[in-house]
Amino acid sequence: MISFPHHRIPFAGTLLVGLLATSLGWAQAPSATLNPDTVQAGPFDMGKMWTFDTPPTDYFRKTYNFTPDANWFREVQLASLRFADYCSASFVSANGLVMTNHHCARESGTGVARRGENLNATGFFAKTAAEERKVDGLFVDQLVKIEDISKRVQDAVAAAGADETAQVQAREKAFSDLKDEYTTKADWKGLELQTITFYDGGRYALYGFKRFTDVRLVFMPELNLGFFGGDPDNFTYPRYALDCSFFRVYDNGKPLKTTHFFKFNPNGVREGEPTFVTGNPGSTERLKTVAELEYDRDLPFPQTLTLFRSRSNALQAYNATVKSDSVLNEIFNLENSYKASSGQLAGLRDPYLLARKAAFERKFKADAQRKGISLKTWDDIATNVAALRKTFNDYTYLAPNPISLGETMTFAMTLGFISEAVAANPAIWEQAKSVLDDIPTPKSRALEEAFLAAHFAEAQAALGSDDPYVKAALTGPNGQVRSPREAAAALLAATKLTSRSFVSMLMDGGAVALGSNNDPLLALGRIGGKRFLAVNTVVRDLTTRQQVLRSQLGRALYDTYGTAIPPDATFSLRINDGVVKGYPYNGTQAPIITTFSGLYDRNYSFGNKDPWKLPARWANPPAELLKQPMCFISTNDIIGGNSGSPIINKNREAIGLAFDGNMESLPGSFIFVPDANRTVSVHTGGIIAAMRYIYKADRLVQELTK
Repeated sequence: MISFPHHRIPFAGTLLVGLLATSLGWAQAPSATLNPDTVQAGPFDMGKMWTFDTPPTDYFRKTYNFTPDANWFREVQLASLRFADYCSASFVSANGLVMTNHHCARESGTGVARRGENLNATGFFAKTAAEERKVDGLFVDQLVKIEDISKRVQDAVAAAGADETAQVQAREKAFSDLKDEYTTKADWKGLELQTITFYDGGRYALYGFKRFTDVRLVFMPELNLGFFGGDPDNFTYPRYALDCSFFRVYDNGKPLKTTHFFKFNPNGVREGEPTFVTGNPGSTERLKTVAELEYDRDLPFPQTLTLFRSRSNALQAYNATVKSDSVLNEIFNLENSYKASSGQLAGLRDPYLLARKAAFERKFKADAQRKGISLKTWDDIATNVAALRKTFNDYTYLAPNPISLGETMTFAMTLGFISEAVAANPAIWEQAKSVLDDIPTPKSRALEEAFLAAHFAEAQAALGSDDPYVKAALTGPNGQVRSPREAAAALLAATKLTSRSFVSMLMDGGAVALGSNNDPLLALGRIGGKRFLAVNTVVRDLTTRQQVLRSQLGRALYDTYGTAIPPDATFSLRINDGVVKGYPYNGTQAPIITTFSGLYDRNYSFGNKDPWKLPARWANPPAELLKQPMCFISTNDIIGGNSGSPIINKNREAIGLAFDGNMESLPGSFIFVPDANRTVSVHTGGIIAAMRYIYKADRLVQELTK
């Protein structure tokens, strides 16, 4: 299951997003005694996420002897969809049928369950059009208009002068003004408008989307098929997941009629065949400098992995007693993120991959200098990163963040932050006190204790036992030193911050009460909040500077290489190319396809136990099903956000549905190395076979194959 990368914790403020690039030379194979000076960057280290603004026609011609015209790209663009604000999808019939992943549709699908139904357990198929169920709040977006707005935005930024904050504000104002202006244009009216940043500011575009809000569930397999193998099989191959779902767009109460769709080709996967994935990759960081990648390797990634592991363990212990689907989803997300981040950190710790990034950095500098571009930006980024390193511990461990501190301590830290802010500026009290209305409502005391104990242990390891915040947390009222778990239990037992009457008293007492009350958790929150207030200001300024430097480097990249190097992913529509190809793994060879026979082998091998358990309707498969293809691999370049992307051939036929990458693909967040990087897709032939032999979904089979 592809997910958006969680390189950082979602606390108050963005820590660092970065820059740099890759190369146009060929890569050397790594050796046992690596000499970084001899390593060369690969030709596609920056990936293949081409934009529809500047389609790679010549590259496709030279690489595949295939020259798609403007109409080919236009039809692909219009058949491609953005599924809500987190996945990709596509039209696959003339009657508004939409294909996406099961893991993208899971929440929407279960949301239409009726009393007594469990669609995760039973799956869903609408045998008639009347049975298709509308999903409230769900929408899909079709990109219909593109306008280059680079000059307008860049001129506005330049006019702001040297002040970095003013530059950022000027850019945002230009975005807002352009949206207002285009909203009134006749051919843009009624569209959802979005400004898209490419090359971190090297180019800008305005996209206009036609939004469809009447979207109805048609087909969704059981959870045990859509997520077969669960977390153990996640990011692996060979794979056996029927990770697909189908919806239908309605227009004025009737199925949408469209000529823009990908016709199913159930037999279209062959070794070496060119494949194209069209979708909305969420975020990559391939433009980052080596200094930034080393920072990520040393600080954010290790800290994030520790956080994900301890919080997932706490939630699993809690869910063993309550057995909640919502908590189970939290655990899935944490485990998914942990596995993804582990693979990315392994890539960052690979000296060969970092040497490839360094090789491009040298080449980029040389090429830019020949074009008269200053190299000062690289030095400024390194200086900025060094300053961010110094802020990391306070900004990370003292930030009001529920996943890190638990809800109650987050509330205490927020109050401490407000207390210090109001002391410095009393005029903000009326605005700040609204936070006091949002008192914590934790799931359970045990879970709060587990989160807070983990936070204290992590803070102690990072800040040291003599740190004032850590010392205050672990020192009892009689001066005794407590363990992190003892301290968490004692502080949560003593605090009154979950009491509505106590919080109302604080509100009535004003800033003075907030700053002097002796509630033990609030007192600790004041210690942490004071430091976070100070470091937050520093990080805010450093982050603003980083945005400006990032834009400068992105502009340099675009001015040096143009569109020969595609921009980083920004959850905007892209097309990427690859071929169907196996790869060596585990001492053997990965096949290009898997079959339903393998699904049953895996099920029997694990004794029909979760997460390899199959629903009853799958118990006695017909022999014909067993030899049908189920999943396949290709060298396409995908990342989180590409979930639900169709994989098509040169004839614009759907041959698969991308849903994951293998373990070797995980460093793809910062470098694309296609040697063993593989996209894992559901085979369209497998989708048809499952519908035909198991679900008896004849209506859907006919629609997809006619």
